[in-house]
Amino acid sequence: MNIRSLALIIGAVMAAVLLAPGAIAADLTDVGYIDQADLANMPVFVSANRQLTGYKAQLDAQFNNAIKHARTDADRQRVSMVFQQQFSDKQREIIGPLFQRAQLAIAAVSTSRNLTVVVDKRIVIYGGQDITKDVEALFTSPQAISPPAASPPPSEIGFVDQTVLDGLPKVKSANDTMSTFAAAQREVYSAKIAQARSNTEKQQIFAEYNKTLTDKQDQLLKPLVDETKSATARVARRKSLMLVVDRADVIYGGTDITTDVQNELGK
Repeated sequence: MNIRSLALIIGAVMAAVLLAPGAIAADLTDVGYIDQADLANMPVFVSANRQLTGYKAQLDAQFNNAIKHARTDADRQRVSMVFQQQFSDKQREIIGPLFQRAQLAIAAVSTSRNLTVVVDKRIVIYGGQDITKDVEALFTSPQAISPPAASPPPSEIGFVDQTVLDGLPKVKSANDTMSTFAAAQREVYSAKIAQARSNTEKQQIFAEYNKTLTDKQDQLLKPLVDETKSATARVARRKSLMLVVDRADVIYGGTDITTDVQNELGK
C-alpha cells in the first residue's frame, strides 16, 4: 500500500486564497498543456513501440529459456538483471532519440509562447494553452531543433516529486507497516472466506476485510497525508505559488519545491 493511494497531493494545492476559475485563467496565461496520448499516437512513436514490443517478445523467449537453467536464486536474479538491462538498452536506442527531439520541440514551442510551465492535459479542467499541435508540427518537421538558450522563467506553478517523499524514513516506515499488516490480514480473511457457507457470508467477510484495511490506512497514512499537504501549502505560500502538482504531471518548467517540502517535514 503506497501513501499516494490516499492522494498525497491530488491535482493541486491552492497556495494562498481560493480563486474563481476566471481569475485563474486570467492569471495563468503562461501555462501550457500537452496531450501526451496524442503524441504517443504519432506514427513514428507507434512504429517505435511496435518495434520495441517485437524485441521484447524475442527477449522474453530467451529469458524463459535461460531462467530454466538457473539453479539458484542468485542465478535467477543475475539472469533477470541481464535481460532487464538488455531491454533498457534497446528502449534507450529506439525511444531515446524520439523522446529527446520531443523534449526539444516542447521547450522551443514553450519559449516562443513565453510559457513558464507545461503540464499533462489530463490534469487540466479549465484554462491554459494547448500546444500539442505546435509541438507535433515542429517534431515532424525536417529542421534541427536547438536547445533553448535559457531555462524557463520562474513559474507560479510548483511541483513535488512524490516518489522522493515516499522515500522519507517516516513515510517508508508507515508504508512498510501497512504492507505487513495487509499481508497478515489477507491470510486471516482468506481462511475466513474459505470457511464461509454462502456468498452472502463471503461478501460480509470481504466487506469486513476492506474496512479493516481502510481503518489501518487512516491510522497510519492519513496523518502523513495531512502533514504533507500542510507542509506543501506552507512552502507554496512562502514562494507565492498559485498551485502545486505532482512532478509526474509536469512536462516542462515549473518550480520544484520537493527539497523545501522535505525540509519542512523533517528528514
